[in-house]
Amino acid sequence: MHIDPELKVLYFGTPVVLISSRNEDGTANLAPMSSAWWLGRNCMLGLGNSGQTTANLLRERECVLNLPSSAMVDAVDRLALTTAKPVVPEYKVRQGYRHERDKFATAGLTEQASELVAPPRVAECPIQLECRLVATHAFGGDSAHATAFEVEVIRSHVKEDLVIPGTHYVDPVGWDPLIMKFCEFFGGGQNVHPSRLSDGWQMPHRLQPSAV
Repeated sequence: MHIDPELKVLYFGTPVVLISSRNEDGTANLAPMSSAWWLGRNCMLGLGNSGQTTANLLRERECVLNLPSSAMVDAVDRLALTTAKPVVPEYKVRQGYRHERDKFATAGLTEQASELVAPPRVAECPIQLECRLVATHAFGGDSAHATAFEVEVIRSHVKEDLVIPGTHYVDPVGWDPLIMKFCEFFGGGQNVHPSRLSDGWQMPHRLQPSAV
């Protein structure tokens, strides 16, 4: 039997992405999000319009999609409820957000120079995708609070031990991505870490779709 529970959100399970971008002053921003999917060499990203990442991507037109493994959940969660915006909107203050300019330091992660774009990679992430912006699409009609960004992957970096020897493929058994399901962290089919995002769940909420 099926019922209609009037679901508040439809986040059934997507990979967590640490998206790095460049701020106005040339410093790096880093934000977690999980409204992302790939087709061919392109990726669609859903980002809230009020975030620093959105402003950076519209201005600079490039980013790096860093894919953390489930073992990196602590670092990802340290970025929850943080924003690089100097002035935190009142509604985000009520949700518990705080301003953090140096997101790499906040997460305890290391900047690694990219090869084709200005934003840095996350050295600890097993998979890093350098991207350029292709197109933007308002998401949600006239009252849109989010933007769908289409980016093209122009260079990929994968840890050598994750590549099937003699091929161009990632080992799907060895690769254990961090997954976000209904604002909870999962890896290997297990709930790997409590998420601060699940407390006081509101719509729209962090990681889906807003990166800041």
